[in-house]
Amino acid sequence: MKFMEINGVRLSRLIMGTGDLSKLNGTDMLDTYVAAGGTTIDTAHQYRRAETIIGQWMTEKGNRNQMVIMTKGAHHNDGSPGPRVNAEAIRKDLFESLDRLETNYIDLYALHRDEPGTPVGPIMEELNLHLSEGRVRAIGASNWTHQRIQEANDYAQAHGLSGFMFSSTNLALAVANEPRWEGCVSADEQASQWHERRQLPLLAWSAQAGGFFTGLFSPEDRTNSDMVRVYYNEDNWKRYERAKKLAESKGVTALHIALSFVLNRPFPTGAIIGPRSDAELMDSVKAMEIELTESEQEWLDLKREELAV
Repeated sequence: MKFMEINGVRLSRLIMGTGDLSKLNGTDMLDTYVAAGGTTIDTAHQYRRAETIIGQWMTEKGNRNQMVIMTKGAHHNDGSPGPRVNAEAIRKDLFESLDRLETNYIDLYALHRDEPGTPVGPIMEELNLHLSEGRVRAIGASNWTHQRIQEANDYAQAHGLSGFMFSSTNLALAVANEPRWEGCVSADEQASQWHERRQLPLLAWSAQAGGFFTGLFSPEDRTNSDMVRVYYNEDNWKRYERAKKLAESKGVTALHIALSFVLNRPFPTGAIIGPRSDAELMDSVKAMEIELTESEQEWLDLKREELAV
């Protein structure tokens, strides 16, 4: 397992996602993940049952101090109607998450969605209040564009506050045609360059592109409408073929290559994964050991025609 640090929080770069509750059945997958060296669990106020299960599991195991919890709040479609990226909703969601997780602090706290046009000042003031009072150890933005994160961080700097310390957007070798869910953001080339210049960590969700590189999909098979809508395009099939070719030369799988692409970016990255079995989890752990050269990454991402020898 490999690790990174965000504002003094040491976290495993392979992060267990909990959006799909079936993966938490009996918490066996959490036990397997910890046994493999993982420390970081991604959840959200909107994943109500997941937060409760995680909280009970940590209490039963007595392992809260060994775990890094990332949770999110202020989702626009989470209970109360109307805009929710505001101080009141942030406060409400945070305290409810703390209660469900049976803890008095969150290691990594992110806003789940953005509402572009909402003034960033009150948002950063509220998040900094919880930082100063120890309820959260690091603040971040999930599904905010890099322009909005920059706007918020500029405000924070001008007012003696802490800015966003990490981002969590989609980042994968397969480039999304459109948002997978309403309000989601993918890191495009401009965003990646921005992260590289600032070295701001990016914790990527759908880092394996929903299983696009597993070999379970093909251009002819259009039965999975979500995969077709989000990932089916000519360039992504080229990326898949190149991932298979590079995988063969390294004795691994195309899925290993796709995940290692995310973990070998020129800025700090973590990958949020959703394994459906112990074998899939250990496959992801194996991918962490693969080193990709800049040339290999550019070739995989169709930025060069030939793979340098």
